[in-house]
Amino acid sequence: MAKKPNALVWLLLSAAVVGLDQWSKAWVLASLPEFQPVKVIDGFWNWYRTYNTGAAFSFLSQAGGWQIWFFTALAVGVSGLLAWWLSRTPRGEWRVALPYALVIGGALGNVIDRLVHGHVVDFIQWYVGDHYWPSFNIADSAIVCGAVGIGLFGLLDGKRRAKSG
Repeated sequence: MAKKPNALVWLLLSAAVVGLDQWSKAWVLASLPEFQPVKVIDGFWNWYRTYNTGAAFSFLSQAGGWQIWFFTALAVGVSGLLAWWLSRTPRGEWRVALPYALVIGGALGNVIDRLVHGHVVDFIQWYVGDHYWPSFNIADSAIVCGAVGIGLFGLLDGKRRAKSG
């Protein structure tokens, strides 16, 4: 019996996320001033070049430097685990493969920043009035979308299996 193809081809999406993320950050570093908002949509969205040495919401950003290596190791480890799971996932199971690929691409995009710059470049800033969401980047967006997909599809698949079982 022939072995069915696995979902490792979805790593091409991960590579596309890394490419788009790194391209956008190169544009930011070459074009945007540091720490000065550049309006995109008034009252909602700025380009705002800033840096994060920590994780989400600047968690551990003032930890003294060790956190860069910790988050790099964590991202590489999680990406490796997700890639291994992709190797065991049938290619057609896009509800599993798509979110895994997004998380891998986002995690590795931010790893590149940590290794090259010692911090992650953030530049998308959303706000309403005086309330600002912390700045983020394309890699962060891919991680969040992938994590939501893992949770949502996992929940929906669990309910579907419970109904059929």
